[in-house]
Amino acid sequence: MSSNLPIAHGDITAPTPQNTPLNQAPIAQGLSRPTVPDISEDNEQEDDGDGALPPGAQSAMLGLVQNRLSDLVGKSSGYIESLPVEVKKSVEALKGVQVKQNELQNQYKRECLELEKKYLELQRPLYERRNAIISGSSAPTAEEMDSGIQSSIKDDEDYTPLAKDPPTGPAAIPEFWFTALRNHIGISDLITDRDAGALKHLTDIRLSYLPSDEPKPGFKISFYFSPNEYFENEVLDKTYLYQEEVGYSGDFVYDRAIGTEIKWKEDKDLTKEFEIKKQRNKNTNRTRLVRKAKPTDSFFNFFSPPIPPTEDEGFDDEDP
Repeated sequence: MSSNLPIAHGDITAPTPQNTPLNQAPIAQGLSRPTVPDISEDNEQEDDGDGALPPGAQSAMLGLVQNRLSDLVGKSSGYIESLPVEVKKSVEALKGVQVKQNELQNQYKRECLELEKKYLELQRPLYERRNAIISGSSAPTAEEMDSGIQSSIKDDEDYTPLAKDPPTGPAAIPEFWFTALRNHIGISDLITDRDAGALKHLTDIRLSYLPSDEPKPGFKISFYFSPNEYFENEVLDKTYLYQEEVGYSGDFVYDRAIGTEIKWKEDKDLTKEFEIKKQRNKNTNRTRLVRKAKPTDSFFNFFSPPIPPTEDEGFDDEDP
């Protein structure tokens, strides 16, 4: 399997994980902080109290409120209406200039995206090589070891170099991706103790871009797993879509995310906790035990993003 998710940080502004909201894409190329507004993907836990909102409802309502507030942006203050007709024509001309500027900005971002795709392909052999070393399917070369040692010396003056004897054979790096995720500042808090067993089966993470002929730009992050006791899927994908045109910030604007449905094995769903509750029949006064599932924190909630609310949601029809 090829691994093409870069670990090093970068400074790229096209629609990639670098400029994706952290809540939308905590696993990211470069794994940097967000730079565009987001619709939260946090899955709110269900509360046992009266009037509790179902999971995701709070974030959906928040998004609805944000949409209503955004409608207020750009409301006229009356200034333009008070201007003379000739000045109003100048204002309209400025809008025309802005339209052309936006068209060039869209073209620029699209070309940046194509450049990213180009260099992702150029780096693919390096990701293939990295995965071969991690999985133990190939032994490191003396040149690779020497380059790594020189890098360690540069980063840490107290580093003690390893012996330069060539390796006797392949040596896989156990739990590499689990360890990488668990030690990342932006991801570690998403991983619970219950997730550890499943994430130890994570063998590869790959990044790919959506085809250029797609109506919306975007990218996909794929997580590859070895057979495990938790779910049937060999690959879990998370796809991010951006709006077709750039926003006021000059960058692509997050639209929505789509995750793979996880096929959990019986009693292995890490996104739920099961509890036994006693119920009493009001008529017969008999009791019974009921097994109830309750949403809980889990890294794997990452693959179940909520559906962003539409502008029409939250309004009821009124009688005439």
